Amino acid sequence: MSTWIAVFAAALLAAGAEDKTMKTTDAPLTAEKAQSVLDFTMKDIDGKDAPLKRYKGKVLLVVNVASKCGLTPQYEALQALHERLHGQGLAILGFPANNFRGQEPGTEAQIKEFCSSRYNVAFDLFSKVSVKGKDQCELYKFLTSKRANESTAGDIEWNFAKFVVDRDGKVIARFHPRVKPDDKKLIAVLERALAAKPAE
Repeated sequence: MSTWIAVFAAALLAAGAEDKTMKTTDAPLTAEKAQSVLDFTMKDIDGKDAPLKRYKGKVLLVVNVASKCGLTPQYEALQALHERLHGQGLAILGFPANNFRGQEPGTEAQIKEFCSSRYNVAFDLFSKVSVKGKDQCELYKFLTSKRANESTAGDIEWNFAKFVVDRDGKVIARFHPRVKPDDKKLIAVLERALAAKPAE
């Protein structure tokens, strides 16, 4: 009987060790451990896991968006930019956020409907995140950190801040929320990034 108990106890210990290993492996990625934007997995607007590594080889324009902001009409220019450069390898990623005066109060379903019916948005939208403050999501902790790019670090100023990410997932530029998506300087940065080949 004692031998059976010992074997059972050993099995329990092994299972516990395996469980700890799984928990460690499944731990969410932190901004401190990430090497690039592509390391993160976010939730899309429908609540499904969306690994950003699916965008490897594309140039990204990452934007925190809102439906009830004075800058909300930028959706129109973002969609036009998507239509103009998507075929060349641009992917626009819209992250709804309610950090600024409650200007994104809706649910994901409401946001999706608003963007579709009002602006015919066809670029990728994600579930709501926090882009600043104590509950800032890990992706935006990374985007605004000096580790990502010292020249683009700092708190998000308002809705529609824009980060340009190259084909290898590295942050290469940041534009103020009031810089419109069709701004010549922004377009020039995107076109240079699109003309560059990803690292081997």
